[in-house]
Amino acid sequence: MHKSTIRGAAAVMLSLASYAASAQQKPVDIGFIGTLSTPAGYIGEDERDAFMLAVKEGGGKLGGVPVNVRVEDDALKPANAKQIADKMVQGGVRLFTGINFSNVMAAVGPTVLNVGAFYVSLNAGPSNYAGKACNPNYFSVAFQNDSYADTAGMAANELGAKRVVIMAPNYQAGRDAVAGFKRTYKGEIADEIYTKLEQADFSVELARIRSLNPDAIFQFHPGGAGINLTKQFANSGLADKIKMITPIYSMDDRMLAATGTAGKGFYLSSLWSADLDNAQSKHFVQAFTKAYNRAPTAYAAQAYDTANLIASGLKAVNGDITGRPDDFRNALRRADFPSVRGNFKFGSNQHPIQDWYLLHIDAGPDGKLVYKNLKVLARNHTDVHAVDCKMP
Repeated sequence: MHKSTIRGAAAVMLSLASYAASAQQKPVDIGFIGTLSTPAGYIGEDERDAFMLAVKEGGGKLGGVPVNVRVEDDALKPANAKQIADKMVQGGVRLFTGINFSNVMAAVGPTVLNVGAFYVSLNAGPSNYAGKACNPNYFSVAFQNDSYADTAGMAANELGAKRVVIMAPNYQAGRDAVAGFKRTYKGEIADEIYTKLEQADFSVELARIRSLNPDAIFQFHPGGAGINLTKQFANSGLADKIKMITPIYSMDDRMLAATGTAGKGFYLSSLWSADLDNAQSKHFVQAFTKAYNRAPTAYAAQAYDTANLIASGLKAVNGDITGRPDDFRNALRRADFPSVRGNFKFGSNQHPIQDWYLLHIDAGPDGKLVYKNLKVLARNHTDVHAVDCKMP
């Protein structure tokens, strides 16, 4: 046989062997622990659906690596989430995401990080993991909790609010939100009101606000609690006199639809809106809407970015995150993926450096309420806790 023919046959055999190895590659397990029930369950649903959209677009793969996404509902109970994480870790899972609430993250973080596994957050951004308790295997793709609040403080300044009442649930993210708002707001804080995480009746708090007569309210109440608060605020008549300033997470698309016209006039700080002029965002909005017959929330946008960041890391190590953890970590740090936010990179504490926007809810041409992107509130914004992070 001619030498060139032999070389050609060998090349074909090598190619077939490589194909067979690729076809037989064991999927990487990803533990997706999210809140899929309770009144906040729609948040986890959006996050799961957006994450799985990226997997579906990759043909069941992320970065060309087959993945097995193991989805579990934490029911917004830290103990449940810890139990699920313990079981997954014992079963060999070494890559996690999905958690929405910071109190749940606090319960799961040690379980994951203490065994050298990776956690890539698609929403929860507690201050401790951005600062003194930062960890080489912990990444936040969404934000650090203070960021949606300190940018809301900037919004209050822009809107000329001289006297503000703050309302937030009494848990980690709520306390971070209060701290963040107070850090940038330049006016007077008339009162700080702390609520329960899944509170339904806000009549006492609204009566208190009426007596204080502030220029504006800053509130952080995601999910069902925020829907109830918005409706009660509108019915109280206070909306005619007091500006409502919130993060997007207190009036996302699903909440806006659930509250009818009650959200009209709200001002929001947000890291993303569906009208951003970049190709990846336009593709995502179209693909998500087509797949699920609903508009994506900011939660969904963050989850889609998280999946694509993970894809970049898996591609760099061909799925071998346990054998090549340093390479996987370094690939994640590079954030070499197309973000729906356009401008995105990691700071020294592995939390985002990104732009934040001021949105306003108003009626569109058809009378339906829409978000109007008014301006950039902060460019290349990062969190204040990074200075306390001593990353190895």
